Amino acid sequence: MQDIKYGKFISPHLIKYNERISIQNKNITNQKMAEMIEKIKPKIDKYNSLNEQKITLFELETTMAILYFYENNCDFVVLETGLGGLYDCTNIVKPIVSIITSIGYDHMHILGNTLVEIAEQKAGIIKENSETVFALSEEKAVNEKIKDTCIKRKNKLHIVQKEDIKNYSYNEDFQKFDYKNYKDIEINLKGEKQLFNSSIAIECIEILRKKSYKISNEALRKGLKTVVHRGRFEIINKKPLMIYDGAHNKPAIENFIKTCGMYYKNKNKVYIISILKTKDYEMILKKLLKDEKSIFIFTDGNNKDRYVSKEELLKTAKKYTKNKNLYAKELEDAIDYVKEKHVNDIIFFVGSFYVYGTVIKKLKEDKND
Repeated sequence: MQDIKYGKFISPHLIKYNERISIQNKNITNQKMAEMIEKIKPKIDKYNSLNEQKITLFELETTMAILYFYENNCDFVVLETGLGGLYDCTNIVKPIVSIITSIGYDHMHILGNTLVEIAEQKAGIIKENSETVFALSEEKAVNEKIKDTCIKRKNKLHIVQKEDIKNYSYNEDFQKFDYKNYKDIEINLKGEKQLFNSSIAIECIEILRKKSYKISNEALRKGLKTVVHRGRFEIINKKPLMIYDGAHNKPAIENFIKTCGMYYKNKNKVYIISILKTKDYEMILKKLLKDEKSIFIFTDGNNKDRYVSKEELLKTAKKYTKNKNLYAKELEDAIDYVKEKHVNDIIFFVGSFYVYGTVIKKLKEDKND
C-alpha cells in the first residue's frame, strides 16, 4: 500500500490550526489554505448574500478540505464529523465505511437530551447500501437505533463488542489482547477504551480487504503498535511525569479516571484542570474529586472568556469534597508550581483539548531557558 495517498480532516487542532487538514500526515500549508479559501470565497459570498443563515467556519473548513483532497488525488480520506452526523456538513460524502465509536452525553444543546436522541443524530452518517462499524453501547435502546437505521438503509453493520476482546493484559509500554481471529495484538495507546478503538480499526481493515484492497497483517499490527494519539493520555514530560488528556465529557472523564487507576493507582497525583464554559464542569469535578488523596489545581485555561473561571471551579469543588488540597492558579503558574513542588508526583492536565498548545509551548520554553 506504499502508493496509497491518504488525507485526514479532524478537529480540534491542538497546536496549529493547519493540523485539521493533512495529507500523508503533512499539514496543509498557510499558503495552500489561503489559495483554497480564495477559490471558494466567491461561492461563499454568493450563498451568504442569498441566505439568512450564513456559511459557518466548519462548513468552510469542510469545503476546503474536500477540495484539497480532490485536487491532490487522495485515494482514502478520514473525514471526522463536527457534531452528530445527521445535519453535519461532512454528511455530503458517501464513505466506503462509516464509523460510530461511542455515544455519550456531549453537545446536548444541539444533539438532544437523551442517548437515544443523540444516537439518532449520530446515525445520520449511516448511508444507503454501504457499511458501518459500531462499538456496541451499554444502552440497548441506542444499539437498537443504530441497528434499525442500518436495516432501513440496507447498510451492513459490523459490531465491535466486549465479548470479542479476550486475553487482555497490559504493562507501562503496551496493551495486548486478542480480537476474534487476531491474536496478541499490541497497542501502545493507554486505557481499555483503546481496545475498542483498535478493534474498530481492525473491522475497517477487514471491510477494505473484502473490497480487494491489499493490506498486510504486518502493516495492520505495526500501525496499531506505533500509532500516536496526541492529547489522549499522552505523556508530554518525563520529569516530573506529565500526562495530558483532553477528556471533557462523561464517557471521556470516566475513561480517564479508569486509566489513571490502571497505571497510577498508588501514586501521588496532581490534577491541573481547565474546562470550557460549554461543558458540564460540575459533573467533571464531581467525578475527578472522588480521588480524595490528590491535589487539584483549577485554572482559567488560556482564555478567560471561554473557560470557567478558576474561582468558580474552586468554589464548586468545595461542595463535593473535604479535600483541603485545592488551589486556583493561572495555567502557566500552575505548571511552574508543580515543576518546583511536585517533581516526584504524576501531573495530569485534564478537562480540555484547547490548552494543549499553551502547555506544550510553556514546557518547551522552560527547557530552553
